[in-house]
Amino acid sequence: MVFSSQIFLYYFLPLLLLIYYNLPYRSRNLFLTIANYVFYGWWNPWFLLLMFFSTVVNYHCGKLITAPRATAGSRKWTLGLCIAVNLALLGFFKYFMLLAMSCNAVGGWLGMPDIPVLRVTLPIGISFYTFQAISYVVDLYRGDAAPARSLVDYACFISLFPHSVAGPIIRYHTIAAQFRDRDHAWTRFSSGVALFILGLAKKILLANPMGEAADAVFAAAGPLPLDAWFGVTAYAFQIYFDFCGYSDMAVGLARLLGFELMKNFDAPYLADSITDLWRRWHISLSTFLRDYLYIPLGGNRKGPVRTYANLVTAMLLGGLWHGANWTFLAWGGYHGALLAYERWRGKTSVYGFLPRPVRIAITFVLMLFSWVLFRAENLPAAGRYFAAMAGLSRSGGSGLLLSAEIHSARILLLMFVCGLLVIQPLQAHDWAGRPMTRLRAVSLLALFVCTLAVMSTQSFNPFLYFQF
Repeated sequence: MVFSSQIFLYYFLPLLLLIYYNLPYRSRNLFLTIANYVFYGWWNPWFLLLMFFSTVVNYHCGKLITAPRATAGSRKWTLGLCIAVNLALLGFFKYFMLLAMSCNAVGGWLGMPDIPVLRVTLPIGISFYTFQAISYVVDLYRGDAAPARSLVDYACFISLFPHSVAGPIIRYHTIAAQFRDRDHAWTRFSSGVALFILGLAKKILLANPMGEAADAVFAAAGPLPLDAWFGVTAYAFQIYFDFCGYSDMAVGLARLLGFELMKNFDAPYLADSITDLWRRWHISLSTFLRDYLYIPLGGNRKGPVRTYANLVTAMLLGGLWHGANWTFLAWGGYHGALLAYERWRGKTSVYGFLPRPVRIAITFVLMLFSWVLFRAENLPAAGRYFAAMAGLSRSGGSGLLLSAEIHSARILLLMFVCGLLVIQPLQAHDWAGRPMTRLRAVSLLALFVCTLAVMSTQSFNPFLYFQF
């Protein structure tokens, strides 16, 4: 089940809200937990067993870590065991096939026969709820959080459907108090509705059409340079409006239930350096990598060389977190190298002396190069796409075909709209937080109806970050 589906919009969400607001307050967390499991298990009920196992293990490890009689040694041992179990589950389901196929590739070079590879299905959202589980036990160990009141509260936190499958990555201590007492005021509810509609519109009206254009170019054999640049720009808009749209919907849905989740994007394509970019893009992931990987590795406390190595390591693992493909590792290494270089320069880019609009444009182009790695099926495909962007493609160009397919008036107009929206300062969070007037309500209703009409004409297109 996805937010941009008829089953969710016309059945699951209305029924959920109807029951939720007619239940006694003390019963709402239990009901939400059940509803969360229905939402998550809609794809594959067997995945619920893995989520439930992870929930039980992390909850009881948290109780052992915070037990009054726990010694320093037992707390440390419990934390290590809990993290090992979490990473083992994530590693098996996400990286086993990459490791096995890489071993077969090496064996092939050495003349050895291939070994059979077990086909492992990746459970949706496992990367997100695993990181949330790790942050929970680490925060308990550090003394930065109190343990959950009950298994129901913790299960509700892990499985909370607005963020369980594609983030944002939420730390328990940031919303722990909300499991005891939530604000269900009309102002919060109305801002949640507004933010959900805006996020849904981003996904349906912008991300999906940009995805069509990007898919056409990336699937082409030897696109001409103009088409290659057009395609990766379309992908940059697709992934932003897709993931930012999902995050807006997640925050909006959480507000409907009285929760407040963190803002996950802050106009990232207005960044004027790579360092600035990672303060704005996927904020929940970048802060997680900073607090649970970069700082524990030593951060910037052990000299400049160690600082650069820690930055690159954090970004390499952040890239690998996105998926079991060498392209993600290269994507993370690319960003890690740029961050380390800017840190060497004192957190400024080499083009920092230029006017801000020029700095923004250069940063966007640097981001486009990384999106080629992120989108390509493998490293050779990424190399061919880079060659096409540089006009060095060896295969026959397909520019005329692509011109008819992607350079239509509709796609060009939407590309222009996307460009305007990513550079204007007013963001969906700001707009949704303003008082709900009659004009705003009518505008939102019109946008919602238009979005639903367009959605009914589109084929199924899940959110990009579901695969991570």
